[in-house]
Amino acid sequence: MNPEELDKAFREAVESINQHQEPFPADVLLRLYAYYKRATNNAHEPSGKKPHISAFKTNALFQTRGLSSDEAKERYIEAVNQYFLYRK
Repeated sequence: MNPEELDKAFREAVESINQHQEPFPADVLLRLYAYYKRATNNAHEPSGKKPHISAFKTNALFQTRGLSSDEAKERYIEAVNQYFLYRK
């Protein structure tokens, strides 16, 4: 996949997640969160009013350290495809 195709597929995957109405399992959300943050080069320390949620987010980001932006986009797309495939 060339960079333009990857960016398009990533945007479509993000859009499909944003339009989905049903709740996601927590593990899926955390994985998508971390991949999205890495893909968009926005992987800063999470902050929030709920320390335990910030801790889970920090752990998810830690597990994706070392991924390039393109690798994170690919994994995000794969995770979205797997989620919707298993839901059918």
